[in-house]
Amino acid sequence: MAIIVKKFGGSSVADAQRVQHVADTIIEDYQKGNDVIVVVSAQGDTTDDLIEKAKEINPDGGSKRELDMLLAAGEQISIALLAMAIEKKGFPVISLLGWQAGFETDSHHGIARIKRVNTERLRNEIAKKNIVIVAGFQGINKYDDVTTLGRGGSDTSAVAIAAAMKADVCQIYTDVDGVYTADPRKVETARKMDEITYDEMLELATLGAQVLNNRSVEMAKKYNVELEVLSSLENKPGTIVKEIVKMEKTLIRGVAKDTNVASISVVGLADKPGTAFKIFNKLAQHKINVDIILQSVGRSGTKDITFTVPKDMGKIAVDALTAMKDSLKYESVSVDESVAKVSIVGAGMESHPGVAAKMFEALYDASINIQMISTSEIKISVLLSADDADRAVRAVHDAFID
Repeated sequence: MAIIVKKFGGSSVADAQRVQHVADTIIEDYQKGNDVIVVVSAQGDTTDDLIEKAKEINPDGGSKRELDMLLAAGEQISIALLAMAIEKKGFPVISLLGWQAGFETDSHHGIARIKRVNTERLRNEIAKKNIVIVAGFQGINKYDDVTTLGRGGSDTSAVAIAAAMKADVCQIYTDVDGVYTADPRKVETARKMDEITYDEMLELATLGAQVLNNRSVEMAKKYNVELEVLSSLENKPGTIVKEIVKMEKTLIRGVAKDTNVASISVVGLADKPGTAFKIFNKLAQHKINVDIILQSVGRSGTKDITFTVPKDMGKIAVDALTAMKDSLKYESVSVDESVAKVSIVGAGMESHPGVAAKMFEALYDASINIQMISTSEIKISVLLSADDADRAVRAVHDAFID
């Protein structure tokens, strides 16, 4: 008998027919004698619809606390409907909100971090032979206020339960049947991988692949939770995410595209020590994540710094730097949202000469201009025009992956 954690996304429970299908999938494992805990997201576009309702009342979105109270309702609907579907089929089941399932978080509404999962209620329900349906994406802080974990938070909820319960596997059900070398909707030659390492999956998730939330992969690696990504629509094997995988001939594991990028340029900065610190310290104070950074060679006592941030942080970054103009004494600051980031990922890349050259040659052959470059041990990212992003992914994928 195993403990199995299953997570179903919003598209998997979008309507009554899909809810019934998910119920059958859960029951199949339960009937084999397994303990089953299920994490569910809000149905379909419910979260986006709730955000729009909030804007109808308050265009500024209202306080983050009240927005969390509103958004948490989406998962409450899903878990109740799924529990009803299982109940109708004659199997013991109970649905639990995040706080009922023991999720304790910090107090950063909208982007809360899980501090611990108190498993007492989960273990009690499992002992009663109940199938347990848990609302993903949410928890409770020390003030007993509802919090949400941010986009993709249900993945993180599922992995957290799997880690706390020492589950045998954590299965993430999506509308695709595994992790592909590129987005199969954009690249016809993309192929599904049987397995991938945590580090490779983390890079792909961080760089724009939308199969798994990057925080969930970080947690899975930390607690050695074996993940399986598989389809909620088809009954066939998916992709295993784990620490060590069988070596393959393919050096590059995947190509990812991220359009949630803005490029910030600060021109005419004083070319002296401490300038970069002042800029990025201010951005850190505003909780702005910075990715690619390019600093020009000093000229005439000045230098330029260009960097990328998430698109929704572009204006915040510019406003923060504009407020520092007197102390930084730069000529201008600007934001460009018409950019995208294309990346290749593969463990062992640094020990194989010519990978970067091959990527750049593929982009050159496709007449695509590179604006910025960033590298690490297992990835190379380039910033380019958003209009060229899909062509760039296809060109690079064709160059590296048969």
